[in-house]
Amino acid sequence: MTETIVNHDVDTAVVSELSGGILTITLNRPDAANAIRPDDRNALIALFLDADSDPNVRVVVLRANGRNFCAGADVVKLADGHAKNVKRVTGPMRTIMTGAQKLVAAVLDCGKPVITVVQGAAAGIGAHLAYASDLVIATDAAYFAESFVKRGLVVDGGGAYLLPRRIGMQKAKEMVFFGEKLTAAEALTLGLVNRVVPTADLDAAVADFADRLAVAPTSAIALTKRLFNDSPDSDRTASFVAEAMAQEIQSYAQDSKEGVTAFVQKRPAEYVGW
Repeated sequence: MTETIVNHDVDTAVVSELSGGILTITLNRPDAANAIRPDDRNALIALFLDADSDPNVRVVVLRANGRNFCAGADVVKLADGHAKNVKRVTGPMRTIMTGAQKLVAAVLDCGKPVITVVQGAAAGIGAHLAYASDLVIATDAAYFAESFVKRGLVVDGGGAYLLPRRIGMQKAKEMVFFGEKLTAAEALTLGLVNRVVPTADLDAAVADFADRLAVAPTSAIALTKRLFNDSPDSDRTASFVAEAMAQEIQSYAQDSKEGVTAFVQKRPAEYVGW
């Protein structure tokens, strides 16, 4: 597919572009360290939901303009609301569940592989977007931070669910109790990121992953993603049953037939994504 669909506006905080099966979503508030406001969050949720159901999307790349990936939620707006004693329409619990948690769930539940590209800071919900994604490529200047304690807040946006599963309970508690930075090198050692590269090599590393996934058997990856994401919360019996069901479902897919035929004929497979 060679068609390119672009949604570009200099005043748009979230920019999206679809080209060659690769949907690139870019956070575009560099002057605010790409901090996410409610409208930005809702735009991201909509993009991930659309990507999940759009057969033209084979892989999603989430990245950001500027020095930082995402400094988290826009606490300036939050503080301004407190200062002005703005009346809440909904309680904090519902706001979190229908906001930050819904965004993280949209990434986890997206049937397309999600690559997150981190340069500079990834803090709060910005870090959680990376934790929720399938593959993470970072520059050697990147870092992750759980800054909630420094604001007198409790971790939100799925952080308590994601972080212990990504780096282990003790290290996760250390990060959230002290709010200290986790460098890209440390994140690589802990398995939180897949690649750490110099800034000059970032685009090439992202293109390598994205281009390969854009021609991969998308439905097989979607089912595999679901199995892996569910496995920490499933016992062996449930996991085995789910795996067998996924195998049967995929056996009826066009890409399954193509993959087997290509193997027998000793030629490269040409996957269509379904």
